[in-house]
Amino acid sequence: MKRILVTGGLGFIGSHVVVELQNSGFDVVIIDDVSNSKIEVLDQITEITNIKPDFHQLDLREKKAVHNFFNENVIEGVIHFAAFKAVGESVLKPLDYYENNINALVYLLQEIKSRNIDYFIFSSSCTVYGQADELPITEEAPIKPAESPYGNTKQIGEEIIRDSCKAYNMNAIALRYFNPVGAHKSVKIGELPLGVPQNLIPFITQTAAGIREELSVFGDDYSTPDGTAIRDYIHVVDLAKAHVKALQRLLNKQNEENFEFFNVGTGKGSSVMEIIKSFEKVTQQSLNYKITDRRDGDITAAYADTTKANEVLRWEPQETLEEALLSAWKWQQKQK
Repeated sequence: MKRILVTGGLGFIGSHVVVELQNSGFDVVIIDDVSNSKIEVLDQITEITNIKPDFHQLDLREKKAVHNFFNENVIEGVIHFAAFKAVGESVLKPLDYYENNINALVYLLQEIKSRNIDYFIFSSSCTVYGQADELPITEEAPIKPAESPYGNTKQIGEEIIRDSCKAYNMNAIALRYFNPVGAHKSVKIGELPLGVPQNLIPFITQTAAGIREELSVFGDDYSTPDGTAIRDYIHVVDLAKAHVKALQRLLNKQNEENFEFFNVGTGKGSSVMEIIKSFEKVTQQSLNYKITDRRDGDITAAYADTTKANEVLRWEPQETLEEALLSAWKWQQKQK
């Protein structure tokens, strides 16, 4: 049984990946500083899988703590999530994003290199493409200047990994996510933003629940059919399963290059207004929303060409947008 480290394993995506890894027979170790998650998630993962992951609370920005962890634990592969991830916030706090997202990655890779750990999966993002010229976005699309410090940290992160793979003969896969949404079918884990949500779906569910007075729609003057920005929304469980596929590809030595990257989305774009209407339809909830100014760092549209992931990883999304939105609402209703 391979022992896999999941950094940020109590977070939204990380917790779902831990569940899928355990369901696939992996022994999982979690590192999380619990700065953007809750320790209770550990028990919720355990309730779903009947296996309690080994957990270590530490900050990956503390180089000595990272070194000590690897000295004390045998790790055979790493899936790295632990990062700040809000586009808007990164515009306001760029230095926080560069410190957290870049330093932690470098410290992890240094330990991986020194211990010859050969399997590394990186949580990347479609923001690496910047404002794409053509849609859907393929992996061959040019990497344009990032529209936000967050997107830039993902571009830089991939460059660091690519250089490390070339220099040290490491093997890694970057998964470029589009927009993960929804919750596990058990409704025991889901997206749990601390404070004001930075992403659309939790803001929608909190507005429907009466926690937020109204939903802000950032701009209705984009060059899209209804004027609102378009994104590719993928169910988080489908996204989690893509990580298992990527890890197995490395473990089975099926990768054709030391560093590979894949888009992980549905291949379909939905506008903010389409999401609002779909949510209202599947939940029978009426949303109070208003149109506000565009948000710095946002782009007009982004949705994936998933051909490479479908054919090479042999992965395809199974859940519908409606199922994702309904699961997100059920998750919201469980929160106190």
